[in-house]
Amino acid sequence: MSQNIHASGHGEGFSLADMLGVDPLWIATGILIMTYAVLITEKVNRAILAMLGASLMVLFGILNQEQAVAGVDANTLALLIGMMVIVGITSKSGLFQYVAIVSSKWVKANPTGILIMLTLITAVFSALLDNVTTVLLIAPITLLITDALETKVFPFFLAEILASNVGGTATLIGDPPNIIIGSAADLSFMQFVYNLAPISAICLVVLTLIIFLMYRKPLSAIPQSARDRIMQFNEKEAITDKVLLVKSLSVLALVLLGFIVGHGHGIQPGTSALAGAGLLMLLAYGHQHGEEQSESVHHIFGEVEWITIFFFGGLFVIVAGVEHVGLLEFFGNKVLEFTEGDMRMTALLIFWASGILSALLDNIPFVATMIPLIESTADSFGGPDAIEPLWWSLALGACLGGNGTLLGASANLTVAAFAEKAKQPIGFLKFMMYAFPIMLLTLAMAHFYIDWRYF
Repeated sequence: MSQNIHASGHGEGFSLADMLGVDPLWIATGILIMTYAVLITEKVNRAILAMLGASLMVLFGILNQEQAVAGVDANTLALLIGMMVIVGITSKSGLFQYVAIVSSKWVKANPTGILIMLTLITAVFSALLDNVTTVLLIAPITLLITDALETKVFPFFLAEILASNVGGTATLIGDPPNIIIGSAADLSFMQFVYNLAPISAICLVVLTLIIFLMYRKPLSAIPQSARDRIMQFNEKEAITDKVLLVKSLSVLALVLLGFIVGHGHGIQPGTSALAGAGLLMLLAYGHQHGEEQSESVHHIFGEVEWITIFFFGGLFVIVAGVEHVGLLEFFGNKVLEFTEGDMRMTALLIFWASGILSALLDNIPFVATMIPLIESTADSFGGPDAIEPLWWSLALGACLGGNGTLLGASANLTVAAFAEKAKQPIGFLKFMMYAFPIMLLTLAMAHFYIDWRYF
């Protein structure tokens, strides 16, 4: 079996695999399994793990230096860094606090109304920015509001985690798995909106209704005095820099325009995001001199989640290694054998596998591993265009499946960290008890959508 699998060869030059006389297939598979196994325990930071795993792929000669660099998806990293910089600068204007206060007052500080508004805001921002960045901005505001209401933060954080993954499903930039899929399969921003936004909107309506029914009674017990405190918040004071707000919104609009029209002109989303980040830094800090400007730029780069960036970079190399030895092609052929080359069965198998497994593992490494596997089925189905339904099945499964447990998506762990800091930790089992059934419901809805839309 292994002879057939790694017929493509491995990295040339010095190879520990050859020295040890061990089949590169087993070494590459071992590195992948070890990385996943330690990742699940959360004992070692995921960036450290990914960097070590990627280094081992090169040190063992599975890939050479050039192949490792070629395996890194630069477009995905550029898109993430660019959007993180833009959102980091925009947040300095107070826009997100303003939106939260206005929406809370709009529902007359009714606790259930605030819960619903924060759910919807999280979903919308998750589609337009990305869900990890969104929860980083919404979580501190939520703690401020729940402190004023003198209520536990769990119902709010639960709703926001679920909404961030459902909202993030709708667009290319909403959820990291979509960013990776879009870059690998060369799918445009508008293709994501056209294919995924309808079912994302339906799931959001159902999710909002469930949250309303679950927490309407408990939240109605909050006294009027707590609501009055919310009504005393001054939304005008939230906007700390009006000029920066105008600059930020203008650049964000240009970047979104770049996402929409750029694809047809060979401009990748990563280029649009980095160009927007550079322009906004120029507009925000260009008037400053010398050291002050350097300090501002240094500070804003400090807000980029470098752990996520290095995790992605290392992960791409690990996946390139197991792809290079032919493991993923082997599994791709097994999937086709199992589904007997039936596109509908293959799509639904990928959808449910990615949905359930993304709940148990982080959906980012899972999707990165699945992409080459799906690409390997293209010839059997008639070329890259013919397998488009498989990409939408993977995206829907991974993004919605990320809601199943705290480990399912990066946004979940981000919110959990805020809860822990506030000494109101979200228990793994408690979260799963509420979230897993809701995840299964949204997956069932998406199953019917895929069946109806593509088959």
